[in-house]
Parts: sequence; structure tokens; C-alpha cells
Amino acid sequence: MNTVETRAPRPLPLQTFGDVRAALRAGHGPSNGVAAFEADLQRALDGSSETDLTAVAAVLVDYRGRIRLYQDPDFDVAVQEGIDLTLRLKREACGESQCIPGRRV
Repeated sequence: MNTVETRAPRPLPLQTFGDVRAALRAGHGPSNGVAAFEADLQRALDGSSETDLTAVAAVLVDYRGRIRLYQDPDFDVAVQEGIDLTLRLKREACGESQCIPGRRV
């Protein structure tokens, strides 16, 4: 019997700013990922002191998470399921005939 194993892609090494830049340049993120990353990083650096780089570290953590989500093949499916569930709950909460378009429920 011939079985084919399906393996999840190996996670990218995202330990440094260079790793994040390389992943974004390779297309592992939104199309404007590199420009957005550089702009966010520059803002964080401009607002940081020499002894407190918390905002800079937060940029790295944020983009690592974005890249990992973008790599996850189930992410789009999970987002769509969440959207579908939200719409269904809104319809059930207000009743089909009582909903007013544009009204938040």
C-alpha cells in the first residue's frame, strides 16, 4: 500500500528583524508587508529611548505573528467560519423580518 504523508510547511525562522524582512520579501505576508513593517519599525525606533526598546520588540512580535498566520493554510477557513457565524447570529438575534439594514445588533 502506498501512502502519502501530508506535512505542514516548516515554520519560517523568525528570530531577527532580518528573518522577518526576508520572509516578507519572499511573499509570506500581505503585499505591502515590507513597506508596512519598515514604517512601523521606524515609528517604534523614533519613539523609543536608548534603554527602552519595548515598542521595537512589539513590532517584531506583531509581524512574526502576522507571517505565521499568513502561512497557516487553515487561517482563511477559520476567518470565513467566524464571519459566517457572526452573520448567522445577527440574523437569529434580530429575526429575519425585524432587521433594519445598517443597524448594529
